[in-house]
Amino acid sequence: MSLQRQMGFWMAALAVLILILVVLRPILLPFVAGMALAYALDPLADRLERLGLGRLVASLLILFLFAVVFIVAIAALAPLLGQQIALFAQSLPANIARLQELFLKASQSAQLGWLRDMLGTGEAGGSTSFSVGELVGQAASWLAGVAQSVVSGGLALVNFLSLLVVTPVVAFYLLNDWDRMVARIDSWLPRQHAATIRALARQVDDALAGFVRGQALLCLILGLFYAIGLTLVGLNFGLLIGLGAGLISFIPFVGTILGFLVAVGVALAQFWPDWLMIGIVIGIFITGQALEGNVLQPKLVGEHVGLHPVWLIFALFAFGYLMGFVGMLLAVPLAAIVGVLSRFAVRQYLLSSYYTGTGGDSGKPVA
Repeated sequence: MSLQRQMGFWMAALAVLILILVVLRPILLPFVAGMALAYALDPLADRLERLGLGRLVASLLILFLFAVVFIVAIAALAPLLGQQIALFAQSLPANIARLQELFLKASQSAQLGWLRDMLGTGEAGGSTSFSVGELVGQAASWLAGVAQSVVSGGLALVNFLSLLVVTPVVAFYLLNDWDRMVARIDSWLPRQHAATIRALARQVDDALAGFVRGQALLCLILGLFYAIGLTLVGLNFGLLIGLGAGLISFIPFVGTILGFLVAVGVALAQFWPDWLMIGIVIGIFITGQALEGNVLQPKLVGEHVGLHPVWLIFALFAFGYLMGFVGMLLAVPLAAIVGVLSRFAVRQYLLSSYYTGTGGDSGKPVA
């Protein structure tokens, strides 16, 4: 089969796959979540198998322990988080009004004239008030739009219930049959290119394992650190803000920045003019960033996962826009696959006559 025909076949297969994902995206969430859970737990199942347990027993034991931990965590945190979410939404208008008042006072201060120039000129109730109110209104509208997009994209009530019910079942069957499925897919590979495809698959697996498993643990540690730290200093909604900042840290820099802005805004509304307490809140996030950059990121994620932060952020936003929450779940593996294939294509180009200018390719495909 010629190279052109092979490329046409694989491009057609990719187009069909994308079409299926787009058409079926309203029902994909529990299946994608189950697949992600099975993938994350497969190394543990393999280890239990090496200790003498059968695959079926290992899968049942792992999912049982996971379900127990999940249920205990939900039972412990859901009432408190639900209460904080309700109180946060209730106090949001008052906090916005308080921040607007602080901005107005600061803009009229002789020492902070630059703030008046940045926000607009005028006295209280003039264009400065309009500028701050417009800024806050735009931010609130953006946050509401993001929340609505997430909910409509996959976390509506019916889908959420199906997520809780169907995901463990899908994860169990996939985890139990994981090795057999991999072996079956391997048997379908074109024999001429099987070694190259296996090498590329190993690179994709290394990138996913390094990022997904490491980043998930990193998010959990950061969330606990921020939640405990903000709660201990007495910040209102500290548990909610801290856990949210940690979980959103799956998107590099975004979680920390959003958590920092929300925490500082709440701290200003709550503690002003106590700069010591505001400084402590800022210091918690600075410490968290230092812990993430110098300890957690190198140890848990590593430096060679092959996913550039800019490419990862773009993939998360692009797939999240196209497919909602399901797209965000698929963004990391798809970004890893595209990254590995792109690097492979560049290596093949550097070996080809298109680059070297010779009469033919200089060697076989290399992984």
